[in-house]
Amino acid sequence: MPDAISQMTPLFPERADDLQDLALEVIQLSASLGTRLHPITLHTLRELLRIINSYYSNLIEGHNTHPHDIVRAMQQQYDTEPAKRNLQLESVAHIAVQRQMEAWLQEEAAPNIAGQEFLCSLHREFFKLLPEEFQIMTNPDTGRESRVIPGELRTQPVKVGQHEPPGHDSLNAFMVRFGESYAPQKHHGAAKLVAAAAAHHRLMWIHPFLDGNGRVARLFTEAYLHRIPVHGFGLWSVSRGLARRNIDYKSALTWADAPRRNDLDGRGNLSNEGLVKFCRFFLEVCRDQVDYMGTLLQLDGLVERVRSYVQLRGTAIIPNPPGSDDLRPESARMLQEVLLRGEAPRGAVIEASGLKERTGRNLLAQLVAEGLLVSDTPKGEVRIGFPIHAAGWFFPELYPVLSR
Repeated sequence: MPDAISQMTPLFPERADDLQDLALEVIQLSASLGTRLHPITLHTLRELLRIINSYYSNLIEGHNTHPHDIVRAMQQQYDTEPAKRNLQLESVAHIAVQRQMEAWLQEEAAPNIAGQEFLCSLHREFFKLLPEEFQIMTNPDTGRESRVIPGELRTQPVKVGQHEPPGHDSLNAFMVRFGESYAPQKHHGAAKLVAAAAAHHRLMWIHPFLDGNGRVARLFTEAYLHRIPVHGFGLWSVSRGLARRNIDYKSALTWADAPRRNDLDGRGNLSNEGLVKFCRFFLEVCRDQVDYMGTLLQLDGLVERVRSYVQLRGTAIIPNPPGSDDLRPESARMLQEVLLRGEAPRGAVIEASGLKERTGRNLLAQLVAEGLLVSDTPKGEVRIGFPIHAAGWFFPELYPVLSR
C-alpha cells in the first residue's frame, strides 16, 4: 500500500490543455442558467434539487430511495419496514448535511474546503444522523465488523476492489498534502474546475474514512463548485450525471487509480493518462447536466409543460395526488402568472385566472394545499412550487417515474 505522499502524484492532469477549454465551457453554460427564470423560481428549484442530489448520491451507493419517499421522510412520515425507513433516514441526513455545508460556505471565516477539518466535519455530520445499522462496516474478505466513528479517519487498512489506499498511519500526511494542493484559492480561472475533478478522484483514492468516502467526496465536490464559484451551480446536479453513468464513473475512477504505465505516461507515480481520462469524464458529465437543465429551464417550454400537467391531471397519465381533486383548466393561467412574476399577490393570481372571486380563492387554496403554489403566510404572496408529484412532469427525466 502507498505510504509516501509522493505516491499520490500527479496531483493535476499534465499535457491536457483541452480540459481547461471544456471546464470553461461548463462554467459559461452554467452561468447562463441563472438568466432563464425569475430568481425566486430558481431558488425554489434549488430546494427541489437538494432532494434529487440525495436520491442520486445514495443511488450510486446502491441505496434506492425514491424522491417521493424522501419527501415523506422530510415530513416525518417513515416507512414501517425498517430497511426502507433506514434508507429514508440516510436520504434526509444527506439533505441536512448539504444545507449545513452551504451555511458553512457563507460564513465570514469560511474553512478550507479541501482541508481535513472540513472533510471530517462533512463525515461527522452525515454519520451521526444515520441509523445504527449504517454505522457498522463489514469486511467482505474477513467478515470482521467495525464501527464507523463519525468524523474520524480510519484506523485500519482497507481494500477497495483492486485498490489498496494509503495505510492508516500515513493518512494525516496525505490529508495535509491534499488540503494544501487542492485549496480552491490556489488555482485560477477554469483551472479551478479541473482541480475539482482531480480532487474528487484523489480523495476517493486516499479513502480516508472507514465508510462513507463516496458520499463525502460528492458533498466535497458540491462545496468546491460553490466555492469556485460556478455560477448557476445548484440548478444542476453532478450526482445525477454520475449516477446515470455509474458504470462509466466507477471505471473512470479505476483508470485513475492505475500506476504510471511508462515514460510517456506523466512523471508521477500514478497514471497521468488515467487522471486525464477521469477529469475529462467528470467535466463531460457536468456539461451534460448543464445542457439538460438548460433545455428544461426555457420559459416557453416550462409553461407548456405546466399547461399539459393541468390538462392531464385526473387522467390515467397523471392521476391526482391522494386526497386531491382534478384541477380546473384555469389553474394553468394562475401558475403561469406566478412563473412569469416570480412572486405575486393572491388577488393578482385570482384575477389572472379569470374566475369569480370565490371560485378563484378556492382554486388558489387547492394549488397551495398541493404545493404547486407556496406562501410563507396564510395571506401572503405566492410563488411557484415544485412538489414531487408534479416535478417529474415539469422536468422530464429528472428522476424515475414512481411505480404504482
